[in-house]
Amino acid sequence: MADRRALSRETGASLGHPRVTRRVLILVENLPSPFDRRVWQEALALRDAGYAVSIICPTGRGYEKGYEVIEGVHIWRYSLPTEGAGALGYAVEYSVALVKAFYLSLKVAFARGFDVVHACNPPDLFFLIGAFYKLFGRKFLFDHHDANPELYEAKFGRRDLFWKLMCWLERMTFRIADVSLATNESYRRIAVERGGMAPERVHVVRSGPSLERMRLAAPDEKLKKGKKYLIGYVGVMGRQEGIDLLLQAAKTLVFDLGRRDVQFGLVGGGTSLEEMRELARELGLGDYVTFTGRVPDAQMLAMLNTADICVNPDVANPMNDISTMNKVMEYMALGKPMVQFDLTEGRYSAQEASLYARGNDPSDFAAKIAELIDDPQKRARMGAFGRRRVQEALEWRYEVPKLLAAYATLFADRPYRVSAT
Repeated sequence: MADRRALSRETGASLGHPRVTRRVLILVENLPSPFDRRVWQEALALRDAGYAVSIICPTGRGYEKGYEVIEGVHIWRYSLPTEGAGALGYAVEYSVALVKAFYLSLKVAFARGFDVVHACNPPDLFFLIGAFYKLFGRKFLFDHHDANPELYEAKFGRRDLFWKLMCWLERMTFRIADVSLATNESYRRIAVERGGMAPERVHVVRSGPSLERMRLAAPDEKLKKGKKYLIGYVGVMGRQEGIDLLLQAAKTLVFDLGRRDVQFGLVGGGTSLEEMRELARELGLGDYVTFTGRVPDAQMLAMLNTADICVNPDVANPMNDISTMNKVMEYMALGKPMVQFDLTEGRYSAQEASLYARGNDPSDFAAKIAELIDDPQKRARMGAFGRRRVQEALEWRYEVPKLLAAYATLFADRPYRVSAT
């Protein structure tokens, strides 16, 4: 109790919030904390509002410790088998994550306790942990990051038994959840229409960038490898991210349009990284593409701050059409014009900060990049619009009150316990 009182005095009370004893356990599978930007921003926002926050997540490069406390947030980590590539591989990975997360949740329950299980997907399996703890009076909040039936179809191109399982797991997750967080209005519709949740129990909390993290800096000309222009990308190297389409666009830009003054800087890791490196070599792009793999923020920011244009080649499919991509708003936060395929949520986020290529057409994507290369005034105008949109509407600080409102809904039927001063 003393630790929780101290935490309340240091955070919530200083911001004018009540000194509460609410405790939150966040479950994550796909990225370690604090590397997962949305989860970490949520954790710090809850901490600042007076919540005692614990996270269970996987280990990752640079985040190998099984337990540590960072900025007042207690983090327990578990190791996973090699990242799944096929449907069976993902099933094994997710099953191991479920078992290890449940085991660690028992440790957290005895070490610190929690009133809320805040589960982030994928996978849609953590409802099993949430359902178990609801038997003991705990709340279950579902943080909907990915539409998994659409994600499965995008990855594997079929609607088979595993796809039907994804649909069932999604329904069960929404059924068990007391409150759900949606990253945009498209995901809110899924929760209400497909998941059957009451509209007042579904809160849109977008993954806005933090301008404290996405800081402007001078370009590092060495990253251009002697070229005049740098085309930047940050994100996962997976099938649905369209890196193959981007490389085909790069080939068109360099060899067909004769723009040999460009370098592509691609930041990020994933199951397709080595495959994409090999494809770049096959396309003759070895001297025009830099793959960094997963790197710390400093290197990522150096690449994006140096970029003249940023790209989002996410494949035009039902999954990506309804999903908000962090990279789009991060490009905007740094004042970068971008090119992407024309997708519903991508257009909502970027608006005039982007040019929109025809769906999955690498030739048109290359033409749009060339158009921006040849028009520095348009680049400046688009970049300024994007940064202003983040500053005025999309920055994370605008989402914090929405997150706290969701938690208020979660506990509306159970008044806060106020700590003694």
